Amino acid sequence: MMSGGHATLFNGERLPLAALPVSPWERFAGTVVEKVAAGARVAAMFGLALGDDVEIVAVLADPATGGFAVCATVVNGAFPSLTPACPQVHLFEREIAEQFGVVPEGHPWLKPVRFHRSWVPGRDAWRRGAGEEILPSVMPFFAVAGEEVHEVAVGPVHAGVIEPGHFRFNCHGERVLNLEISLGFQHRGVELALLGGPDARAIHLAETLAGDSSVAHATAYCQTVEALAGATPSHRADALRAVALELERIANHVGDLGALAGDVAFLPTAAYCGRLRGEVLNLTALLCGSRFGRAMVRPGGVRFDVEPGRAATLLARLEKSVADVRNAVELMFGEPSVQGRFEDTGVVAAARAAELGMVGVAARASGLERDARLEFPSGIYRFAQLPVSTWHSGDVFARAWVRWLEVQRSAAFVREQLGALPPGGDRVAVGPLAPDSLAVGVTEGWRGEVCHVAMTGPDGRFARYKVVDPSFHNWTGLALALQGGQISDFPLCNKSFNLSYCGHDL
Repeated sequence: MMSGGHATLFNGERLPLAALPVSPWERFAGTVVEKVAAGARVAAMFGLALGDDVEIVAVLADPATGGFAVCATVVNGAFPSLTPACPQVHLFEREIAEQFGVVPEGHPWLKPVRFHRSWVPGRDAWRRGAGEEILPSVMPFFAVAGEEVHEVAVGPVHAGVIEPGHFRFNCHGERVLNLEISLGFQHRGVELALLGGPDARAIHLAETLAGDSSVAHATAYCQTVEALAGATPSHRADALRAVALELERIANHVGDLGALAGDVAFLPTAAYCGRLRGEVLNLTALLCGSRFGRAMVRPGGVRFDVEPGRAATLLARLEKSVADVRNAVELMFGEPSVQGRFEDTGVVAAARAAELGMVGVAARASGLERDARLEFPSGIYRFAQLPVSTWHSGDVFARAWVRWLEVQRSAAFVREQLGALPPGGDRVAVGPLAPDSLAVGVTEGWRGEVCHVAMTGPDGRFARYKVVDPSFHNWTGLALALQGGQISDFPLCNKSFNLSYCGHDL
């Protein structure tokens, strides 16, 4: 459906590119700003090379309609930055500049996002100085001047198996004046690797976009492909996808609750939840053979069905695991010393979370009722809803409490689905993709909204594939959570967000 300067489509629907209005910059910018001011969010914004020009496409998630407003414009060389009027696009504009060499003029902090060469040869000039490319090691960072102000630099290389990321603190004593987070050191190139697909490896790339969110990304990818192919999975396949997704949510939330306990040296919950996360991962392995849910979700449905005996085993083991989690978590929440560290630490107010377009647990912990299962339902979530778990304080306690609420509600949902799986086959055939089309696939991963956008060319192959992991929206929220706090609060705040490096470094 087309309206004014944008077209509207729903989660898992196809839009012919002929129905996508391409507007002059002023109208495009006005559509984005007006929609966001009215309550929409920028779910994705990306570029597509058209010879010397670059087409910019924005996908605006609009909970008022339950759909996505899609608008586009064409620029050449430069365009006026939208960031001052709409902070949600600040990273998207930097990403477009890096990939296609078109400059958002007036951007308040224009620097690369992932430090790779432009996707279009010869368009790196915007970030060169004195004829040499600016490397991440010498990239300028925000600076604070004044007596006794000092910087603390952490990373990008960390101890153990932590992925690379650089954190630059400007401090006055122990108080953090500003935290700048610089990521993008892995140069994964997944979006480029997906071009020309779908092919045999595309689903494997989707599953490994963020390893701990394998089911969420695979589901979003499959929804996108199915929309372009006109395929509709059975209700049974949709239910099994949702079971795998909610088990993924439970396992990661349990692990995070244990890690938060460990960060404040409350070892009983830390030890128990570390073990119990493994128990829930083993339930996913019982479902499909992989503890991370890989090979479960495929275009057209699922690869593994669940017979009544295995469903009963899954439910019995889930009941025991959730009961054990309850004992461990309630012990932590009942300890005053833990609450003393959680409460009023790393606060992100609702207004700032909304301004940044934060999603998932981090947004709901600031009082925003944002959940794609409710706002943009797809699959079985069109017929079976979970209560949205929110809290109002926006601190570490809120992010921990929302996780615990979601563990309980996701467990109840899994019980409901496995107790009465609908009839139907496990997989339907998926034919060729429609040419010259666009589709959006969104699912609510355990961190938040996972968004995949695919555009096909005349041959029905991917001409552009855009992925937005929830971490892309939320890393700036972590930086805001530290402002005015103690630098010693950083490990606890960081764990309370628990964002993905690899989900950002696409």
